[in-house]
Amino acid sequence: MGRTVIVGAGAIGLATAFELTRRGEEVVVLDRKEPGWASSSGNAGWITPSISTPLPAPGLVATSMKWMLRSDSPLYIQPRLDPRFAAWLARFWRHCSPRAFYAGTEAMSALNDRTMPLFDEWQEHGVEFEMHEKGLLFLGLSREPVERFAASMTYLEQFGYESPKVLNRAELLDIEPHLGPLVTNGFHVKEERHVRPETLTTGLVNRLKAEGVEIRSGVNVTGAETWSGKIAGVQTDSGSIAADKVMIAAGAWSGRVAQRFGVHLPIEAGKGYSITIDNPKHKLSHPLDLIEARAAITPFDNSLRLAGTMELSGLNLRIRHERVEAIRRAGDRYLGDWRGGEEKVWVGMRPLTPDGLPVIGEVPGREGLYVAGGHQMLGITMAPATGELMAELIATGKSRIDLSPFNPGRFTRSFRRSSRRAAAMAS
Repeated sequence: MGRTVIVGAGAIGLATAFELTRRGEEVVVLDRKEPGWASSSGNAGWITPSISTPLPAPGLVATSMKWMLRSDSPLYIQPRLDPRFAAWLARFWRHCSPRAFYAGTEAMSALNDRTMPLFDEWQEHGVEFEMHEKGLLFLGLSREPVERFAASMTYLEQFGYESPKVLNRAELLDIEPHLGPLVTNGFHVKEERHVRPETLTTGLVNRLKAEGVEIRSGVNVTGAETWSGKIAGVQTDSGSIAADKVMIAAGAWSGRVAQRFGVHLPIEAGKGYSITIDNPKHKLSHPLDLIEARAAITPFDNSLRLAGTMELSGLNLRIRHERVEAIRRAGDRYLGDWRGGEEKVWVGMRPLTPDGLPVIGEVPGREGLYVAGGHQMLGITMAPATGELMAELIATGKSRIDLSPFNPGRFTRSFRRSSRRAAAMAS
């Protein structure tokens, strides 16, 4: 049995800890704040393999140009003199191609192949959390964007999904009666689910503690302990912790943590906002994807959460109130008279890679150091599958799927050159 230190107690870190514990491994989880405090605490909570695609997508460059300097738009890019961010953004835009998008979608589909069964297994193994199996309802204010979105999802047939059928307003109201008067069309992906993310992280923490797993809050990791070139633990502001293996799962802070281990990870922070309303005026049954607004509405037990926007302004938790108001206006357009009840505004940082794929695996050249991060808006969806794969890799050195698309070394020139040589030799 080995000992693994996991840096980061969000959904990904806790999921990996849980899966390692199930395999009899000893685990210590560290976080600079409380478990689940960051992106895992206030997001929409969707479990959506059907829209698990890379963030850089065909057509996004043109859309970005229209939105990027408007501070209340779905995508806002704050101008800043930062050469590293400029390089990251240029690489991101280069990945907005059909070839990169579909290759990435195929890789993420393989990663998601056990997502739903794993959520069920977690509950069977005593992880308690709020989960709903109502599907996901996509809504539009006119037919054209709905048809375009539905047509873009026909590729999902190869992954076992039915092609979406566009519904009219009357059909939508049969499914969700409290839609606003401006909603005209939509479609329903019935296979999807949603959780209240705070309950998921709390449930994992409770289960891990019941298994005797040590979870330390308020710990800052400052570097690595090594022995003969191999990872032997971590250095923290409160002393060293020995370990056979270390995994970085610090969300949007993973790039900063990786630097302390001498590793380059181009993970950029994508800020998102949400508004949670307790005891809302209307009780919805289904989570809603607001197509034109690029926003989400999720119903939980006795509350409603409106979430959305993507803000690239660096790693910070400052709230821009014009972006919160944009989410409120989206609620007005799609739900009509929805306001009322006590509101709580939240901001969180999503971890973004320039190619839109997570970083999952052992760091090349750094034996014993692993990374699981960069899941953009899909951290909740992919947490169980990522945790299972990382636990398998850490415990056995093997993986049931090909992890090469997610390799942490793919951003270095030497790794890309060696990959091209290997591909040429294989062909």
